[in-house]
Amino acid sequence: MSDSLQNPQVDGRSGGHLGYLAFVMLCFFAASSAPTPLYHVYQQAWGFSSALLTMIFAVYALSLLATLLVFGSLSDYLGRRPVIFVALLLEILSLLLFIGASDVSWLIGARMLQGVATGIATSALGAAMLDTDQNQGPLINSITPMFGMALGAFGTAALVEYAPLPLLLAYILLLAAFVGQLLYLWRVQETVTPQPGVLSTLRPRLYVPQRARSTLLLVLPADIAAWALGGFYLSLAPSLLAAATGSKSALNGGLAVAALTISGAISIMNLRLRSPQLALLVGCSFLAMGVSVVLLAVNLGWLWLFFTGTVVAGVGFGASFLGALRLLLPLAHAHERAGLMSTFLALSYLAFCIPALVAGLAIKTEGLIVTTNVYGAVVVGLALLALGGLLFQRAARIKAA
Repeated sequence: MSDSLQNPQVDGRSGGHLGYLAFVMLCFFAASSAPTPLYHVYQQAWGFSSALLTMIFAVYALSLLATLLVFGSLSDYLGRRPVIFVALLLEILSLLLFIGASDVSWLIGARMLQGVATGIATSALGAAMLDTDQNQGPLINSITPMFGMALGAFGTAALVEYAPLPLLLAYILLLAAFVGQLLYLWRVQETVTPQPGVLSTLRPRLYVPQRARSTLLLVLPADIAAWALGGFYLSLAPSLLAAATGSKSALNGGLAVAALTISGAISIMNLRLRSPQLALLVGCSFLAMGVSVVLLAVNLGWLWLFFTGTVVAGVGFGASFLGALRLLLPLAHAHERAGLMSTFLALSYLAFCIPALVAGLAIKTEGLIVTTNVYGAVVVGLALLALGGLLFQRAARIKAA
């Protein structure tokens, strides 16, 4: 907040570089969600199970998490540009694997490589944005991934529905964008002086200060609920919509992801200057309401109600993450913050992929609708648990005053 009051001047070139960095991050997250509308197509073409489908998704999230934990500080020592350059190269290679994919093993390899690339890029791009503009950098850093996921999922779905080469065109367009970004990168000014000691940073730091542990336990159910919902949408939403409504349109799966992530980004923008407690209260309430509506829609087969519930749940998705992060991080001193952030991200990404993977395994015996009902009920329960904890804490604070 104090940085924003200082209002540092940003020249035109720096503003252009911020736009470039935001566009690169947008494309990375667009590429991360681009396969979502295609999973159902791949599944029909190659005949693999829902368990394998969610494993393809989980491989991406787990490789991204491992990369963030190990290489998250790399650009502080090597410089932003070299690290972004490596991330772009790896992303280009992953897209070439997608384009050449002939079976599931290619998809797993592509997603693993993509997770590593996105993990390297996320920390370096986020830091470079903050270096370039301390006013706009944090906001752009928060909402760009959500808009990127929306663009990737819905854009790919539209291409599958209306354009030729349904399994290739989205990857080809993304490949062209990343090649262009790679060529432009060297026009961007380096903001960090390389320094020794990089090997000492390649050790994952997982640490929760004593004074932050009770707060972490308080916000964890909401954070798990939000990320588990995101993981379900990014892996199984297209299949669920086809099973629940009978609709075969690829647009629906992409639109579901877009509705969730865009409403999440809008809630972050609207609540970023409000108290973290309010953001969490909004997040937990909207998560519980939205997922309940989604479950009702799934069992009735009503497509419009599904999207209504998704938008409401998306508000909760963004607000819960924002509130949890803003409530937790101030409890750590500067030298503890990286370890706490790593722990929080590790828990978030595990919630992003492990529940979806379990759901994929359950579908084989229980079916998609029953699995969705149980999964959604757990998400609602976690959101209500967090909401109850927040209200109890608030009542205790009022009583003590």
